[in-house]
Amino acid sequence: MTSPSAGIQQLLAAEKKAADKVGEARKLEPKCYKKCLLMNPKILGKARRLKQAKDEATEEIEKYRGEREKQFKEFENKHVGSKDQVAAKIDADTRTRIDEMHRALQTHKEKVIMEVLEHIYAIKTELHKNYQKTVK
Repeated sequence: MTSPSAGIQQLLAAEKKAADKVGEARKLEPKCYKKCLLMNPKILGKARRLKQAKDEATEEIEKYRGEREKQFKEFENKHVGSKDQVAAKIDADTRTRIDEMHRALQTHKEKVIMEVLEHIYAIKTELHKNYQKTVK
């Protein structure tokens, strides 16, 4: 039976060997790898088919996106109306509210001024309840 330290040593040696192989693989030039791929007709044909499939998928996605945007704009125009119509409605509502406020101001202006002046003229001077008189 082997001792536990021998097993650990064996694992460390295998790990070092694997690290060396990874280092060698990293040293290889990527250009060489690409050349090897381009020389292989199976890989080249597969790459072309993948690129073609990707292009077709992109076209299909763009077509679908365009259709959905068109449907959304139609829905928006049907239910909400155009932005100009909404802006015009908001402006009209704003003008109506401002006119109502001006009419209310003209109607109640004198009454409010009189109440404010009444409060100003009717000041009662009295000492605060916590104030203590100090007599000397």
